[in-house]
Amino acid sequence: MEFETVIGLEIHIELNTSSKMFCGCSTEFGGEPNARACPVCLGHPGVLPVVNRGAVESAIMLALALNCKISERSIFHRKNYFYPDMPKNYQISQYDVPLSVDGWFDIDMGEYERRVGIVRVHLEEDTGKSIHVGESGRIHGAEYSLEDFNRAGIPLAEIVTRPDIRSPEESSVFLQNLRDIAVYLGISDCKMEEGSLRCDANISISVDGKEGTKVEIKNMNSFRSLRRALSFEEERQRGVLNAGREVKQETRHFDEVGGETHSLRSKEEAFDYRYFPEPDLVPLEPDKEWTNDLRAKIPELPQEKRKRYESALLLPKEISSVLVGDRALAEYFERALTEGQDPVELGKWVSGELLALLRQESIPVEECRVEPSGLANLIKLVSEKVISGKMAKDVLREAFDSGERPEEIVKEGGLFQISDENELVGVVDDVIKENPMAVSDFKSGKEQALKFLMGKVMKKTRGKASPEEATRILTERLENQA
Repeated sequence: MEFETVIGLEIHIELNTSSKMFCGCSTEFGGEPNARACPVCLGHPGVLPVVNRGAVESAIMLALALNCKISERSIFHRKNYFYPDMPKNYQISQYDVPLSVDGWFDIDMGEYERRVGIVRVHLEEDTGKSIHVGESGRIHGAEYSLEDFNRAGIPLAEIVTRPDIRSPEESSVFLQNLRDIAVYLGISDCKMEEGSLRCDANISISVDGKEGTKVEIKNMNSFRSLRRALSFEEERQRGVLNAGREVKQETRHFDEVGGETHSLRSKEEAFDYRYFPEPDLVPLEPDKEWTNDLRAKIPELPQEKRKRYESALLLPKEISSVLVGDRALAEYFERALTEGQDPVELGKWVSGELLALLRQESIPVEECRVEPSGLANLIKLVSEKVISGKMAKDVLREAFDSGERPEEIVKEGGLFQISDENELVGVVDDVIKENPMAVSDFKSGKEQALKFLMGKVMKKTRGKASPEEATRILTERLENQA
């Protein structure tokens, strides 16, 4: 049998408006349970929802970035279900007349590109949060449950892809790309740990070209979780089919600890929710002028920026990918670039040494104490051979901790590189005289001996010797010896 994995994603992005989708309650994360809930959130009799214009604009910009067609007319529906986290017993969403349809997005998998179709981007409200008290932390086995409605009513953009994805790895790359787009647009922080980016996946295995049975997976709270859950489910379904059995259509829960999926419930169909038009809201009819104004606000997006970096600045792909993966990091790089340094060398320092320090200290680049111009000047000192690359790393570390400009640290510490030949010759001769065994090893063809002797030179000069000049002089003096 010939198997093919078929995956589609349903992704929810919390939009970072200051108020909720249909009322004026704050969307701030956390806080005392139920402190940010009002009669509209809780569905009290007689209340009327009002659409958040900012949420509509954010969803339109996201849809445009995903090459979707903006609907001339869309309407909200009531999605009816009876869960404790939905106080109205229905969720206001969009059903058969969504905000946008028929988009696409290309993901770069290195050796190939995959075009993923977008079925729709639409708006809806979030539900509350159920806290199951018990050893398992899940509803099964819980002693009781508590409800927090602070999140109920927060605006969501839901993105539904076509079943065009063919592997768990492609799924993870698509979700990361989508996260980057939303952050670049400024419509969400997409923090998966806070639930502002959530993803459900539908996966099936086609056999010899025949469509397989779709299984939905929930509870994937990181890119790694998405890959692990889909990889497990892919193997599980193939095992079921190889055994001559049928895959059951259902919703499954991913166990983060065990790395496995478990049956949760039978898969709901659309008719289970008894959708009908929301009677308290008028249709959305964005005109072309509004849409064009929003299109003009879309910044250079990650894929476009990466291609520009590689074509115009000649950055290697591994560097450009790191830079564009964080909008703030890319902005830091571009501000440093205005100082006139070599883009490739600058890209190496920003994506390498600087990013390593930021991650080590868990500091966002926005809070970095090293100004972009300061890093650019540090690189200039290296390129002009004023200091060595190794010394520059130490200077960067000190600047990172203290906030002092790198060039001032170099000046105050007298860290200027020794390039004077006469001065270096004296140091090299002393090292050769003090290490006869290493000199003998060098003459015997042992390459490590040269590195050992260079280490001694650097130690004598407290790291100030120009590595290029010192290596040249040392090699010449050794080879000229009888």
